[in-house]
Amino acid sequence: MGILNVTPDSFSDGGLHATTARAVAHGFALTEEGADIVDVGGESTRPGASPVSVGEELARVLPVVRELVGDGVRVSIDTMHAQVAEGALDAGACMVNDVSGGLADSRMAAVVADAGVPYVVMHWRAPSHLMQQHADYKDVVEDVHEELRRRVEELVERGVGEEQIVLDPGLGFAKRPEHDWALLSNLESFTALGFPVLVGASRKSFLMAAHGTGSTLGFPPVERDAATTAVSALAAAAGAWGVRVHNVRVNLDAVRVAAAWRAGGQASGTLAREVDQKR
Repeated sequence: MGILNVTPDSFSDGGLHATTARAVAHGFALTEEGADIVDVGGESTRPGASPVSVGEELARVLPVVRELVGDGVRVSIDTMHAQVAEGALDAGACMVNDVSGGLADSRMAAVVADAGVPYVVMHWRAPSHLMQQHADYKDVVEDVHEELRRRVEELVERGVGEEQIVLDPGLGFAKRPEHDWALLSNLESFTALGFPVLVGASRKSFLMAAHGTGSTLGFPPVERDAATTAVSALAAAAGAWGVRVHNVRVNLDAVRVAAAWRAGGQASGTLAREVDQKR
């Protein structure tokens, strides 16, 4: 999933694709690099970000969605607002990526249920400007697992089909770096829930551990691409359904390596079983 932020304030590329023309051009570039889905968002959800009006969000994303879809690009809409999701789906988007998992807008479940499209349900506790105040867990893996499980139950009760749901553990959202690493190291806890799992680690600040420091000073987000690709490969090898990234080309290579690794392990296991049977 290629990230397309049509925003002035996203943490990595805010302002780079803030016009329709630039956003559409970047959407095509992401597709050419191999993105299966281009995830279009009109509101930054970085820590501390201020919300924008629904009208402003619609004005940012709808022209981009229409043009990309019109040229055959598969588009996901990254929004917490039901009205924006409706507009984007009407414009041809084929998926909704909701960082609030339906908690920010009570109408979202009905919109997604009616549309029947895949729905990314992320673990979320509070809006961006407040979320780091809620980064307290007894056991982050167990707590996030349980909160996502309950969220799925509530969404299904409201008409969302289980076959529509994709889970996202919400790296960086009401999480400290140690929480993010714990969640990544235990992805099987989330794949065990029986739903596809999306991992969104791209260029996030917790990746500074790859540089031997927890500080972000002197390391702009784009310099975290190497660490991102490592996470993408490990996540894919652990059974993730998808990765949401800024730099598609290198991450596509990473997940292909993971696929070959898994296939090699399966082939080796088959050979071992054959040898055991002959014994």
